[in-house]
Amino acid sequence: MPHASIIRRAALALLSCSVAVPAGLAAQHSNMKASELRADMRKLWEDHITWTRLYIVDATGNLPEKDATLQRLLKNQTDLGNAIKPFYGDAAGEKLTGLLKTHITIAGEIVDAAMKGDEAKKADAAKRWTANADELAVFLSGANPTNWPVEDLKHMLHSHLDLTTQEVTAHLQKKWEDDIEAYDKVHVQILQMADALAMGIAKQFPQKVVAEQ
Repeated sequence: MPHASIIRRAALALLSCSVAVPAGLAAQHSNMKASELRADMRKLWEDHITWTRLYIVDATGNLPEKDATLQRLLKNQTDLGNAIKPFYGDAAGEKLTGLLKTHITIAGEIVDAAMKGDEAKKADAAKRWTANADELAVFLSGANPTNWPVEDLKHMLHSHLDLTTQEVTAHLQKKWEDDIEAYDKVHVQILQMADALAMGIAKQFPQKVVAEQ
């Protein structure tokens, strides 16, 4: 186990070297390429699932770095909120950050309840997790209803919750192949969601995002 801890900390150090907010989304921008927006959005959402994955491993293994991992995961929610500020304003960015931090907090409750075998608390948290996803969908759709229909967003966000739940369950049950397969599915799905969000912004703000041939 000491060797695993050393490897784990080395992996965290390498991941921490990455830039939290992609350069294209770090400032007010104009004439940004659609491909840049897509890449930046993918980076942020990949950070979301990567640090969630690491938190699942840390929390279920009761590893000493779990609190540091959680703080980095919460920072990602701030990064995601900051990413939409150039398009939708500071208030919208802060609102998104708040909703996403609630998403992470509830996810932590689900992991904790699952570890303790407390099905009542797990069910209550799962219900609030779904409600939070619906609130996220309504908020985002309200900002861009033409390109982000609320039912489409709910479907994507619910899929994210379902796949993450599968990942947590498989990990706790030590079904390692299922655990890896679940994370792979989480990864594919989050890229689809990131692309949908980037495409919606590009279509809504053609004066800021340049379409490429």
